Amino acid sequence: MAIEKVKQFFAQYGMQERVLEFPVSSATVELAAEALRCEPCRIAKTLSFLVEDGPVLIVTAGDAKIDNPKYKAQFSTKAKMLTPEQAATMVGHAVGGVCPFAVNPGVKVYLDVSLRRFETVFPACGSSNSAIELTIPELEQYSGYLQWVDVCKGWN
Repeated sequence: MAIEKVKQFFAQYGMQERVLEFPVSSATVELAAEALRCEPCRIAKTLSFLVEDGPVLIVTAGDAKIDNPKYKAQFSTKAKMLTPEQAATMVGHAVGGVCPFAVNPGVKVYLDVSLRRFETVFPACGSSNSAIELTIPELEQYSGYLQWVDVCKGWN
């Protein structure tokens, strides 16, 4: 199960106890915000795309939406989200629990600038009822991100 992979990933840093599991679903921004009792914008949603036949994850603020012209300028292709089956196979996490931690080899991770306005954010942890609170420097450290990108709209 993906959440176990994520817990093992954080265990190497002594952080597995920080992984939160809920008795309710946190599979959407709204459900996660409800479970965490926080503003939806502080949910760090991880969106999965196909770029040149490989998986790309973009972690964005909960209130941000992909801006197609910005996305195309960044990745030189149209935004094409992975199907639920592709996400599970290519990334290693099912939709609703996709996160930038303990992903399959070759998955490229990007962080969207919409997250920079927060001290801490809540990404999922591999299941549809989990999250972890991380500072932005921690998110940078543990996500293995390649770079910050500006591919979203609707948040500023």
